[in-house]
Amino acid sequence: MSICPIIRRFFFYTDHFESTATWLLIPLLVLLLGQLSAYGASNPLHIEWPDRVVAGRPCSLLITQNSRSDEPLSVWVDGRRVFRHMPTPRTDHLIQKNPVRPDSLETPEATAESVSLTPEKPVAPETFSIPLQLNKTCRVSVAWGSDLITRQFQPLHPAWSLLPPLLAILFALWFREVYSSLLAGILAGAYLLAYSTRGGIEAIWVALGDFPTRHLIPALSDSDHQSIIVFSMLIGGMVALISRNGGMQGVVEALARKAKTPQSAQFITWLLGVLIFFDDYANTLLVGNTMRPVTDRLKVSREKLSYLVDATAAPVAAIAFISTWIGAEISYIEGGLNKLHGVGLGAYQVFLYSLSFAFYPIFTLIFMLLLIGMKRDFGPMYTAESRARSGISLRSAETATRSGDAGSGDADFSMAPGLTPSLWLAVLPVLVVVGLVMVGLSVTGYEAQTWGDSGIPFSQKLSITIGRANAYTALLWGSFGGLLTAVVLTLFSRRLTIHDAVENFLKGFKTMLGAVVILILAWVLAGLTEQLETAHFLTQQLLSVDLGPGWLPSLTFVLAGVIAFSTGTSWGTMAILFPLVIPASWQLTEQAGIPHAEAIVILCNVVSTVLAGSVLGDHCSPISDTTIMSSLASGCSHIEHVRTQLPYALVVSGVSIGVGTLPTGFGLPPWISFVAGILIMALIIHRWGKKVID
Repeated sequence: MSICPIIRRFFFYTDHFESTATWLLIPLLVLLLGQLSAYGASNPLHIEWPDRVVAGRPCSLLITQNSRSDEPLSVWVDGRRVFRHMPTPRTDHLIQKNPVRPDSLETPEATAESVSLTPEKPVAPETFSIPLQLNKTCRVSVAWGSDLITRQFQPLHPAWSLLPPLLAILFALWFREVYSSLLAGILAGAYLLAYSTRGGIEAIWVALGDFPTRHLIPALSDSDHQSIIVFSMLIGGMVALISRNGGMQGVVEALARKAKTPQSAQFITWLLGVLIFFDDYANTLLVGNTMRPVTDRLKVSREKLSYLVDATAAPVAAIAFISTWIGAEISYIEGGLNKLHGVGLGAYQVFLYSLSFAFYPIFTLIFMLLLIGMKRDFGPMYTAESRARSGISLRSAETATRSGDAGSGDADFSMAPGLTPSLWLAVLPVLVVVGLVMVGLSVTGYEAQTWGDSGIPFSQKLSITIGRANAYTALLWGSFGGLLTAVVLTLFSRRLTIHDAVENFLKGFKTMLGAVVILILAWVLAGLTEQLETAHFLTQQLLSVDLGPGWLPSLTFVLAGVIAFSTGTSWGTMAILFPLVIPASWQLTEQAGIPHAEAIVILCNVVSTVLAGSVLGDHCSPISDTTIMSSLASGCSHIEHVRTQLPYALVVSGVSIGVGTLPTGFGLPPWISFVAGILIMALIIHRWGKKVID
């Protein structure tokens, strides 16, 4: 059959396709596109308009001149000139090829023909960056000679920056479906950015076009994000392989001899979470994947496992002397201290002193022990635990359908038929992961000057080294080494063929797909909130409250929690707040005439509350990457994990403020707050918690 009739029917379904006029349109369009491309390539003036305009916040207009011109360049805002560039006059250079020697008898007239004009040298493009700060709807015009290019801008009120994260969070909690909720927040943010520079209906199409090109691709091209994706995939492949070769079954049987009740299984999960203190990502994936078969066997709900995994990962890594967090924390604190004079303490010392005020991370760890020891739960967690104990499916069809899980968690990772469990087939790959991560942290963070300084204690040298290390490189080394070890052990023990081994670790990759998609969407949303300057708006609003120095730690804790909840990032929150609140707290104490020793106490309390509030918001937010990874590793519905964990996090945060942060801001010794906080948490669990029958 000829292809022409098919093409005719596909495109037009009429005889117009064969008409001469229609055929002539094709070469004309090609020529037109070529001319447009040529015009764009040779356009002497290139304008990069601001990609977002927030009222009262600076933005930039970039103009590049690709060729020399004698025409003046100016920028106008609503008829007011804000920039003008007058080019230097063009001069022709005369080059005499054969200059007359002093002893020559030739006259100048005789040598006139030897003088010629040389072509003008190519001029490098010249770029102008014009700062703008727009507060209302206005027209920005670029005038260049007789040309005038105008665009209208509608600056966003800073409060609109809260819409994308709040929309994503509310949708996720209301509809219990995380993919579409994150996408809704992303599209709302993209529309706001486009509306500020385009306006109206045009912004809809611009936002849809910008989502894959200007928002999604940058999130994917970030090397740290790529490292997390690859690390998660490699860990998933390793877990799938050691499950299939009988190693995970060996771990389950070994732990089952120790964990004989739901209570002991929860305690072992908590203990493992505390022991793997060096990194929250490694903690989450290793503990969740290792303990899930044990807790399933003893009828502990996936929601409770996910809570135990999530609530031991970030709090432990955040307050550990040696962790992947320490470098970022020290650098952020140092950035704030550099703006002060007379503090008399280094960043590491301030961090160590601040741990005595780290109420939320420490109370969170103790709160879990109280729940386990008293065998009580309350709120949605009690419902989940009661359902699990009664033997009802841990993940009902309705939950799996509506929630948008981070990871399947229920893939067929059972031991292959005919094999016997072997503990070491799982333990050795996990030890390789932990060992290589520690080696990677040491290698990438090593500095001869630090280790050659005899005045620095060994523990501080180790902390400085790990704090300076590239955590993502170390995680990649560890995960790849663990997977390679699992493959080698599986093949040498002849438990699986190479075909089966490859098929199973690829199956592990597939289980991570849902979590990876959620992570990517969360990163895109975080990038949009950064462009909309959500955190800056929240910070300015809350710091504008006129309170005494004693209130500053509590205010900072709330501020950090709100920002981390809205943006889904604890590290980003610390990066924003430390340079702001450290100078603010010192200035307030100086203005109030507070003695130096008391001012240091308030400063350390403020530093601690930035860290604690960041962890709190990260725990509560459904768009947080660590929360997503906890759901993934535990095989729990992501929204169910957030819904069941939220009441516990809010209770602990309330106790942390009411008993710890607020009174210590006014001088109460921290040890009294710790004792009182533990007693109050125990009373809350006893009063409102219900016994979970094993």
